[in-house]
Amino acid sequence: MKEVKCDCGHVNPFGTKICEVCGSILDNKEDKKLIDMRYEGSARRSQTYNKTVIDKIWNFFSSVKVGVTLIVLALVASAIGTIFPQEMYIPSTLTPAEHYESEYGKLGKLYYELGFHNLYSSWWYLIIIAMLGISLLIASIDRFFPLYRSLKKQGVTRHDGFMKRQRVSGVTKLNGQDVNMEEVKESLHKQHYHVREENGNILAEKGRFSRWGPYVNHIGLIIFLIGALLRSVPGMYIDKVLWLREGETKEIPGTHGEYYLKNNEFKLEVYDKENEEDEQFSAAIDKSGTIAKTFEAYVTLFERRKEVLPGEKVELDKIKDFKIKVNEPLKHDHFAYYQVDYKLDELSTMSFHLIDKKTKEKFGNMTVDLNNPQKTYQLNKGYSVELMSYFPDFEFDEDGKPITISKVPNNPAFIFKMKTPDKPNGEISFVAIKETVEPVGENTYKLAFAGVETKDVTGLTVRKDLTLWILFTGGIIFMIGVIQGSYWNHRRIWIKRNESEIMIAGHTNKNWHGLKKDITKAIESTPLCEPTDLLEEEKSSNKGEVLNG
Repeated sequence: MKEVKCDCGHVNPFGTKICEVCGSILDNKEDKKLIDMRYEGSARRSQTYNKTVIDKIWNFFSSVKVGVTLIVLALVASAIGTIFPQEMYIPSTLTPAEHYESEYGKLGKLYYELGFHNLYSSWWYLIIIAMLGISLLIASIDRFFPLYRSLKKQGVTRHDGFMKRQRVSGVTKLNGQDVNMEEVKESLHKQHYHVREENGNILAEKGRFSRWGPYVNHIGLIIFLIGALLRSVPGMYIDKVLWLREGETKEIPGTHGEYYLKNNEFKLEVYDKENEEDEQFSAAIDKSGTIAKTFEAYVTLFERRKEVLPGEKVELDKIKDFKIKVNEPLKHDHFAYYQVDYKLDELSTMSFHLIDKKTKEKFGNMTVDLNNPQKTYQLNKGYSVELMSYFPDFEFDEDGKPITISKVPNNPAFIFKMKTPDKPNGEISFVAIKETVEPVGENTYKLAFAGVETKDVTGLTVRKDLTLWILFTGGIIFMIGVIQGSYWNHRRIWIKRNESEIMIAGHTNKNWHGLKKDITKAIESTPLCEPTDLLEEEKSSNKGEVLNG
């Protein structure tokens, strides 16, 4: 496409509406409307080229309507994502699909199928965020560089048509009067304007940097969105829950087996209304019972010595001991472990005696680890017990069949097969707390409850966030752009001397009242007439016509 040559000799890019140097109107020269100065009439690619596929993609993403639509979609999706809890906050007793359907019905099922249960990692939400970032980037490039080029090349002497079609514009007939332009320049300097002069004409300008505020905003938002997208990259962001029983050592989630944590001891301190220091909590204690004052876990952090093959024993090296308290996390290698919850007296083991129901003779004792039960338990004199089924959190379903609603041993139940010398094929018994059922007929032997052990459990949140500094940087840059564009404005004053008159025009991106005050102050000691706000004059004229009508 051909470039556009102005009468002043400057060659402008195709699509330019106002000459970059002299301000001459390159299209609609006879139009008397005010000039649209948003982008200085510069040639923007999105409004110039529309032939190739790249042009159409560029024009699509550079559209403000598209950007606003993407923002609205992201906000609506984020709002819907708060209707039900996110997957990380639901109990682990059921699969997410089962949980949302059982808790919230068909709406919950649809919520899960559309990916709202894990919104910020769902593919379609990430696509919206990525498209929003692309839109911000392309819209900024499409507008910033033409605007920057136009402001950098702008000349001091502007075309008469440019001066007359500014919102603030006026003409003073000299009639032989002398105007001391040095006084005008001095006044403008005192008002912190940068003044340029050419052939007796003046361009006074200040606050140009405020024009870049929106683009600084965009840079901050793009950086922020990059940080948000990086959270879906494995290893960049981890937020997991780790439950550790006393004496238990577990692999830390998200570390790929590199780190392990052992819970040596858990301690809970509660408020005591008999204690003078805790008297203020007496009413709350009477109402709620026990109120935690502080709880802490004494842990040991281990590191895997070397990588192992599946089935090999993991060798660990101790890193350090630590006491994790509320708001006092253990931190190591970008990971932080926060004390957030606890559970007291969780069932750990259950012991049984195998006895003859008639004689009450005992044939051995067996202890079942409720978190890691064995398949077979060998007793005395050829007696043994086989664990056929285990239900950690037992209840009956609608058909009367035993099921478990979680993996936590809150209400354990077992189906045992008891093998004895006189019953080599075994007898089957269903054993639960305070309940024993013989489903295939009366048995000769039974498992009698012998005792239980409990352990306290600490609940830790495991967090790793390598994107935090990116989000923080994006937020700071965004706020700089907000301040830059909100508290300053770009003001320009043109003064042009013709043979028998002096023209004054002014433009600002906001606060026109302030611009007019600056002009008035600059020319108050001269015979120059104060320019008129043409937009306000037009509004007053239209209002007068309506009233007269």
